[in-house]
Amino acid sequence: MAETKKTIVRLGGSTLARFIQLVQRTSKRTYEPEDLLERLADVHPCVVACWHGQFMMVAGFRPENVKVAAMVAKHGDAELIGEAMRALDVELIRGAGAGTRRRDRGGASALRASLNALADDYSLVMTADIPPGPARVAGGGIIAIGRMSGRPIVPVAVASKHFASFDTWSRLTFNLPYSRLAFVAGDPIKVPADADADVLESKRLELETSLNAATIRAYELAGGDINRATPLEVLAAASPPAPGPVLNIYRAGTSLLRPAVPMLLNIRGRQGKEDAPRRGERLGFAGRPRPEGDVVWVHAASVGEMNAVMPLIERILSDNPRVQVLLTTGTTTSAEIAARRLPERAIHQYVPLDVPQYVARFLDHWKPTIAIFTESDIWPNLVLGTANRDIPLVLVNARMSPRSISRWRRFARVGRPLFSRFAAILTQNELIERAIKRLGAPHVITAGNLKIDSPPPHVDASMEAALRASIGQRPVFLAASTHPGEDTIIAAAHSLMRADIEGLLTIIVPRHPERGTNLAASLGGLGLKTQLRSRSADVLPETEIYIADTIGELGTFYAISDVALVGGSLVKHGGQNPIEAIRLDACVLTGPYTHNFKDAYRSLIRDGGAVEVRSSDDIARHVTRLHTDRQAAASMRSSAQRSLDSMKGALDKTLGAIQPFLEKQRV
Repeated sequence: MAETKKTIVRLGGSTLARFIQLVQRTSKRTYEPEDLLERLADVHPCVVACWHGQFMMVAGFRPENVKVAAMVAKHGDAELIGEAMRALDVELIRGAGAGTRRRDRGGASALRASLNALADDYSLVMTADIPPGPARVAGGGIIAIGRMSGRPIVPVAVASKHFASFDTWSRLTFNLPYSRLAFVAGDPIKVPADADADVLESKRLELETSLNAATIRAYELAGGDINRATPLEVLAAASPPAPGPVLNIYRAGTSLLRPAVPMLLNIRGRQGKEDAPRRGERLGFAGRPRPEGDVVWVHAASVGEMNAVMPLIERILSDNPRVQVLLTTGTTTSAEIAARRLPERAIHQYVPLDVPQYVARFLDHWKPTIAIFTESDIWPNLVLGTANRDIPLVLVNARMSPRSISRWRRFARVGRPLFSRFAAILTQNELIERAIKRLGAPHVITAGNLKIDSPPPHVDASMEAALRASIGQRPVFLAASTHPGEDTIIAAAHSLMRADIEGLLTIIVPRHPERGTNLAASLGGLGLKTQLRSRSADVLPETEIYIADTIGELGTFYAISDVALVGGSLVKHGGQNPIEAIRLDACVLTGPYTHNFKDAYRSLIRDGGAVEVRSSDDIARHVTRLHTDRQAAASMRSSAQRSLDSMKGALDKTLGAIQPFLEKQRV
């Protein structure tokens, strides 16, 4: 199998090399300056710098009798490129800078090999920007090679009139034959051996500026469309793309559907999903007067997102005494919790439905200084309406599930006009950062998960005391934020455990409390004695399954529980937040579906701070172990706390990214 792969790579590489030679033979060539090849010969050996994605023809044009080496990464795709370079008589240096990735990509060995090659009279071809981006931003590695070798760096661009481009982070460009080729080089850049940090940065910027200018000029000379060869994030930074047909149809459709909105709100109201006295807020009518001064608008879809940004709201208010905060959410549960938790100078409103007229009415009244959206709640009319008023948009704690990433890629023409409107996006991890950059967002950084920096959820002391009094010494197992399909697994686990854990009480807190009545009937049909909290607060002695069909009390249930299974993870929902349970000293179990909190669970499981379970048998075994082995439970709690502490820092990074926008508005 390995030999077959090598054979395919060799054949593919030699085919690519012949194709490059075909492009060279059949295309009319233009050089700028006209004596470009002679100038390259004069500064040989040198470092030839190009942009990633624009390198196909670079190694193929060189002065006669000049030896050339090229730095090629070690990943699978680069094997094909490497074989093509070999066929073109280019020496290979394997490795690349790490960029924003943590793993070793052979950068140190590649640096040594590059310096040796230059010393051995090879000119070195390498890309100035480093995967996975940002694109068209020169890295420090190439400047370091110029300083350590003493050889000049020559910025070079090659463009063709006819080419194919691919939707990669660097907009990989494939030059085509029977075209017009333009070769452009900037002035050589010398980096002093004793350069300090300021000089190195100035040389990096000089290279970046010169490479961009050479690239623009090359496409002008070749007559090619440079926009097709420019990375999306670079295009978006210059000018966000206009909404396309799909977004325009959506905007027109939501406007035409306004007559149906009252009926929709009535239906949702009967289901307990709308707040009847405040229904006007969903239509953009303000329920409160606008306060004087700057208003920072923070939008969080529901309870989880609101809990994540609550510390951010508090810090914004404490660091900016003259600022007011407007928090919008979309659920009645979040509104009830906001009423209890919001600090002074903070107002809660329901977010308007995503209808252009409602959004305009909302913005006309509140006139926010900045809009901060949370996680993944991207509504087209809300985003475009806000951006069209030149209100800075920031997306914090941004997350995408693998399915969402795939969907946004498939509908990139919808996503790009939206994500490119954000002045800054702060993601939970680097995978999400790369995905959002691919959608044309100009300024994206990884900040981490705000939920890790959040305080524990509220614990009602009087409720806790009452529950402990009615439960007595009974061991407590909590299944938190459960989804349909999980409760029967938990009930089966309870039946397995009750023989080994005397007096075991299992508490189920369904993610959606309205499921409580049906859940009680379903589990009762299995022969289990169930009790609904909404009907009787005190736990009865005979109760086996206590169903907490209430809202805003999860923190208190965590506080009285020894072990908690965090729901949404036994079914393909993606898992709920484990951090709240850990902060309140519960040992955490999780199912296998955890992509909503992938980074947190990966660290917790690796550090021994959480355990993955897949069945009722797994749950029963681990709950029994943690109830009977107190030392193991204590060790797990300590490991979980240490793991979370190691992941802190998102709040400070997020605040640091937001603060300049607030200060800019005050100038």
